[in-house]
Amino acid sequence: MWRNLLSLRQVSQRTISTASRRPLENRVAEKQKLFQEDNGLPVYLKGGPMDGLLYRVTMCLTVFGTGYVLYELMMASMPKKQK
Repeated sequence: MWRNLLSLRQVSQRTISTASRRPLENRVAEKQKLFQEDNGLPVYLKGGPMDGLLYRVTMCLTVFGTGYVLYELMMASMPKKQK
């Protein structure tokens, strides 16, 4: 049992320590240039098409959620008919 734990520990240490690491690049200047560019887009859409998709999905969920809450409030405010 101890032998299995020791070998498992060695394997886990070996794979973690020998994993290749990508050097991180500093892309702050690129992002600053992108977001400061005067292209008429609001800042929440300047990140690209994924930002546009995320914005549309968020707006749809917000509109649907607001409508659903209003519907439920209306249903809760009306008394149920008794038979």
